[in-house]
Amino acid sequence: MMNLYAALADSIVAVHFLVVTFVVGSQVLILLGCWRHWSWIRKTAFRITHLILVVFIAVQSLAGNLCPLTIWEYRLRILAGQVVEKDMSFMARVFQHIIFHDLPAWAFNVIYVAFGILVMMTFVLIPPEILFRRREKTNAGTHNR
Repeated sequence: MMNLYAALADSIVAVHFLVVTFVVGSQVLILLGCWRHWSWIRKTAFRITHLILVVFIAVQSLAGNLCPLTIWEYRLRILAGQVVEKDMSFMARVFQHIIFHDLPAWAFNVIYVAFGILVMMTFVLIPPEILFRRREKTNAGTHNR
C-alpha cells in the first residue's frame, strides 16, 4: 500500500508539472493573445504572477539552488522509504519525464535565463493593463499637441 509520504510526493510532482505548464503556456498565450487582440492577456495579476514565477526560477537556477518543489518532493520520497527518482508511481514517473530532461546544469541556467529575458521583454513590449493604460494616456497626450 502506498504510504502518505509517497502520495504527497506524487502530488508535488503534479503541482510541479502544473507550474511548468502555467509558466510556459502563459508565455505562449500572451504572445498569441497579442496577435489575436485578446484583452485578458493584459490582466495585471496574471502578468505579475507570471513574471514573478519566471524571475524566481531563473534566480534560483543561477544561485545553484534546486526548486523548492523538488526539494520537498525528495524529502517526502525519503520519508516514504523510496529511493529518490526511482521508486515512484507511474504517474509520478510520467510527470518527471515530461518536466525533467537529462541536460547539464549549465544548459538549464541558459534556458531559464533566456526564458526570463523573453518574459521581461514581453512584459515591456506587451504590458499588463495597468502599464498599458498609462502608455495609452501618455500617447494620447502627445497626439493632442
